[in-house]
Order: sequence, then C-alpha cells, then structure tokens
Amino acid sequence: MATYNLSIPDMSCAHCENRIRAAVKEAGGTVDSLNLDSKVVTVTTDLAEDALIAVIDDAGYDAKILK
Repeated sequence: MATYNLSIPDMSCAHCENRIRAAVKEAGGTVDSLNLDSKVVTVTTDLAEDALIAVIDDAGYDAKILK
C-alpha cells in the first residue's frame, strides 16, 4: 500500500467529495483526508500513481500527485 497526496483543483463541494470518495473506494483504496479548501486529498491504495489518476479522471476530475 502507498499513500498519495493529490491536488484536485476542480473539487469544490460535498458532491465532489462524495464522487471522489466513492471512486477511490470502488478502486480498492481509502480516502484518508479530503480538504475542500486546499483541494488536497490523501489516498491510501495499492494502485500505481497513473492508475489512481485515471480513477479520479474517470470520476470527472483532474488530479495530480503532489510530491
């Protein structure tokens, strides 16, 4: 398992939060924290970085891994 911090700039409301949480859960990961103000999500998953980005993209949001 790896933990990633993601920047999701177009995340803005509870609906966004719910979609992202559901997509990550469906992919077998967990959302450890999600901050709508800073637009940062922390995810723990077995997915590789590019696969995690694809999951978020499929949910309708642009994301990038914060290093």
